[in-house]
Amino acid sequence: MAFIETVLRRPVRISPLNKRRLANFRANKRGYWSLWLFAVLFVVSLFAEFIANDQPLLVEYKGEYYFPVFQTYNETEFGGFFPTATDYRDPFVQELIIEEGEGSILWPAIPYSYNTINRALPVPAPAPPSADNWLGTDDQGRDVVARMIYGFRLSVLFGLTLTILSSIIGVAAGAVQGYFGGWTDLIFQRVIEIWNAIPVLYLIIIIAAVIEPNFWILLGILLLFSWVALVGVVRAEFLRARNFEYVNAARALGQSNPVIMFKHVLPNAMVATLTFMPFILNGSITTLTSLDFLGFGLPPGSPSLGELLAQGKANLQAPWLGFAGFFTIAVMLSLLIFIGEAVRDAFDPRKTLS
Repeated sequence: MAFIETVLRRPVRISPLNKRRLANFRANKRGYWSLWLFAVLFVVSLFAEFIANDQPLLVEYKGEYYFPVFQTYNETEFGGFFPTATDYRDPFVQELIIEEGEGSILWPAIPYSYNTINRALPVPAPAPPSADNWLGTDDQGRDVVARMIYGFRLSVLFGLTLTILSSIIGVAAGAVQGYFGGWTDLIFQRVIEIWNAIPVLYLIIIIAAVIEPNFWILLGILLLFSWVALVGVVRAEFLRARNFEYVNAARALGQSNPVIMFKHVLPNAMVATLTFMPFILNGSITTLTSLDFLGFGLPPGSPSLGELLAQGKANLQAPWLGFAGFFTIAVMLSLLIFIGEAVRDAFDPRKTLS
């Protein structure tokens, strides 16, 4: 216990170089506040079920409390007739809970999930914005705000997962290619050139004609090609550093190639990698949005921003659909670009070492 307390009390030391990088990042006010805003939006979207949901947060019935957002309850538990999942939007169920059960229902701020169809619309769908649906509904009667929140979360999670996995593979491939050089470098370069020549969109169209793509299938297909984005950058760093004195000293001490590559050379190569990652994330989200817009992305009904744009294109009489999708994507990608610019400034040696 004393050891743990000592570790916790020990101050965290940051090298002068990293302090300057952090100061440079904070000096870019646009990128710094964009990071905070993007982080807040993403964290809020992670709790989408508590913000937009057709399941109540809390139900009080005959003195007992139920939490439908966490657990599914049958209608019979509230005095109904059917042993099926309770439809809390049903007026009959609400009457059972509020009047007969002398209880109450606490709804989220938006009482619709991304796939909830509002069957009480005063006009045919897509319905315009109203007090019930703040940004209107799509052509199937689903709330646009709810789909925006869930779509934002899905896009960012997809982009983050693809960026992290492709960065791991790209860094490893670039490290091997640049560190060993020679025939290894030459063969890798030819393979990458051939690999980049494969038309990714056509491949996805062919696969979509055979099987219905889902989150993981799309992630796997795009991962096959997205890893090459970092190979050239990491390869150049390893080619530059593989004959440095500290690398030769490590070889003289008998350290293995993997240890030299990933313990001594990789930290220097990660500077360029971190600089590119916000832009890779931006590209990953744009790719998913484009595929969904074309109809070759996630399954129908998924909370997709690209599908929202496609609905706006197909329903020009409902401009709120296109504006909502465009605004969400524009804000998301703009924030990522501003963050990427700030990261680039933070690792710029002309600014860091000044």
